[in-house]
Amino acid sequence: MARAKGAVPRNRRKKKIFKEAKGYFGGRKNLYRTAKDAVEKGWEHAYRDRKKKKRNFRQLWIARINAASREHDLSYSRFMHGLKEAGVEMDRKALADLAVRSPEAFEALVAQAKDGLSKAS
Repeated sequence: MARAKGAVPRNRRKKKIFKEAKGYFGGRKNLYRTAKDAVEKGWEHAYRDRKKKKRNFRQLWIARINAASREHDLSYSRFMHGLKEAGVEMDRKALADLAVRSPEAFEALVAQAKDGLSKAS
């Protein structure tokens, strides 16, 4: 019986890594160990940053809502509390979009938030 060698699986494994490392600089694209380390590190960053992306967008939406609500003499936290008291359920993504694209609609929401605040106190 012929001796089994790991040539085919090894070549497939290496081919997969080199394909992933396409576009990397220097030895990171054509030296197997270096390419493998670079690709695995890239996968770590990709996994971590998929979570981070959600945090970053929420942070951006909050900053936009805060800036728009302060133009109407209302802080972000008072604005959000006023909306909650008024029974308006909109997510931050939609609120930020309104603040940027449709200031007059956002102004109506600010008026509702102020009404909600006055009823709450």
